[in-house]
Amino acid sequence: MAKNPSVRFATAAVHAGQEPEPLTGAVSMPIFATSTYVQDGLGKPRQGYEYARVSNPTRDRLETSLAALEGGIAARVFSSGMAAIHAVCQMLRAGDHVVCGHNVYGGTPRLFNQVMSTFGLEFSYIDTSDPAAVHRAIRGNTRLVFVETPTNPLMQITDIAQTAEICHRRRNVDLVVDNTFMSPCLQQPLRHGADMVVHSTTKFLNGHSDGLGGAVVCSRRDQAERLAFLQKAAGAILSPFECFLILRGIRTLAVRIRQHDENGRAVAAFLASHRKLKQVFYPGLLTHPQHELAGRQMSGFGSMIAIETGSLSNARRFLRRLKLCLLAESLGGVETLVSHPATMTHAALGPEGRRAAGITDGLVRLSIGIEDAQDLIADLDQALSAM
Repeated sequence: MAKNPSVRFATAAVHAGQEPEPLTGAVSMPIFATSTYVQDGLGKPRQGYEYARVSNPTRDRLETSLAALEGGIAARVFSSGMAAIHAVCQMLRAGDHVVCGHNVYGGTPRLFNQVMSTFGLEFSYIDTSDPAAVHRAIRGNTRLVFVETPTNPLMQITDIAQTAEICHRRRNVDLVVDNTFMSPCLQQPLRHGADMVVHSTTKFLNGHSDGLGGAVVCSRRDQAERLAFLQKAAGAILSPFECFLILRGIRTLAVRIRQHDENGRAVAAFLASHRKLKQVFYPGLLTHPQHELAGRQMSGFGSMIAIETGSLSNARRFLRRLKLCLLAESLGGVETLVSHPATMTHAALGPEGRRAAGITDGLVRLSIGIEDAQDLIADLDQALSAM
């Protein structure tokens, strides 16, 4: 069903990898809570199942679903979004070079600089929205270009197709796109030439703030085979229970994202007109410098917004006054979450790193949920009045 071009995204979200379980006919895929499987003899596992670190039926279904939704040939899921990015790094060798966007989730450069660099990998950070900068940054030993689009938290857009073309002019340079902010409902990077897509499935794919996970979606068989080996060898797999939660979330992904997107546009328009805000970062606004590009490679603008309050004291007053919107890390849940990047998601960058990324003490990030948009606007308005 997933490969049938007549099946649209919302249908695939409900059905791809989510067919009734064959033994009982269960409409919802059960949680296969087992650590091992009985074998019919030496070298004779039943239907290929030997040990749960290697494979699990619930996990298999989630991987099938994600591959279908992103248009990949396979997906591999991991215990968190960072574990998924770590697995991508483990596909490299000492001496390899990675080009990374300079305005990405703070945990990504933390992993790169404080963990992977000790194993001999090299990293450069650039503005990947500038194709010339990408071209200049690629060296003879470059193996990956790692991009978030839109970026976390400043919502900068990278032209995926143009960046993929730059990468593919060189031998052995893959483009990896973190698609967490958009989900495959609004953006499918593989269709624009990316080689791999990563997700924190914790976010929009799960959608209910109750399941941690990560995924890598592959465009080539060699990637899928290597990542499957890393699942087995390194063991950072996703539990059957978490797989079940994400499969459940994916079934409502299309309808949730429609409401997220509608609310995001309404809230962004309100914030853009508010006199107390210095700047609003949202690709759906006509004032966004890459609005046209966002409209070309995305089918919606999503619900992630950043606002510049002007100072740390303003941000504190604003956040303290919020009632309906919740101060918390993470994003993509049905509830609206608001965070302060400088002290939360990007604290590990340090002051200099945040300055280089353009993240100020007055910046606040909003993940707009699926509540009534007018209630959210009223809460934000009363909180902004305290600044």
